[in-house]
Amino acid sequence: MQKIRILFAEDHLVLRQSVCAFLQKEKDLIVVGEAGDGEEAVRLARELKPDVIIMDISMPKLNGIEATRQIKAFQPLATILILTAYDYDQYVSALLEVGAAGYLLKDISASQLIDAIRAVHRGESVLHPVIARKVLERFKRSDGYVQEGALSLLTQRELDVLTKAAKGLSNKDIAKELFLSVHTVESHLQSIFSKFGVGSRIEAVIQALKRGWLTLDDLS
Repeated sequence: MQKIRILFAEDHLVLRQSVCAFLQKEKDLIVVGEAGDGEEAVRLARELKPDVIIMDISMPKLNGIEATRQIKAFQPLATILILTAYDYDQYVSALLEVGAAGYLLKDISASQLIDAIRAVHRGESVLHPVIARKVLERFKRSDGYVQEGALSLLTQRELDVLTKAAKGLSNKDIAKELFLSVHTVESHLQSIFSKFGVGSRIEAVIQALKRGWLTLDDLS
């Protein structure tokens, strides 16, 4: 089994060590690095190239928003999962705009965090749908839905998968609705990510909204 390689960036040592110890108990997870500040997170992300980076917002030297921005600049396909105590709209918006794949609060359980890590690694989103809709409103275009433009880059099946993904459906549910295998859905998502140059479905949805290929009605 190929393990999901994790970098955990958190300035509170006790919390970081506790979470890392818990993650290491999972057979499919391995913590390859720990960072106590944003600058160290950027450096380790460059050196280790982890599959998933768990990032706090409030950290010394460099906050999580700027650290995410810098990491995505040199590693655009990096999967960054925000784990923070803050649920301010401006933080959520800023982090999604710079490329975070998900946004969780620290009051979640350890099992929920593990599920989220696996989900973002599969290309799924881990963002509350109410928050997602509020945030994605910022990225919509005013010139309407342009399917012709979408089909110049994506196949019809990829557009179908992306539309379902935008509604928050899991890969399994997308497969069921489109009569595909889960593996085929995952392959379509990876193709979409590659074409957009992104590392998560949230980034892909934002790209589609900015281009007018999806509307907020598609997310309801």
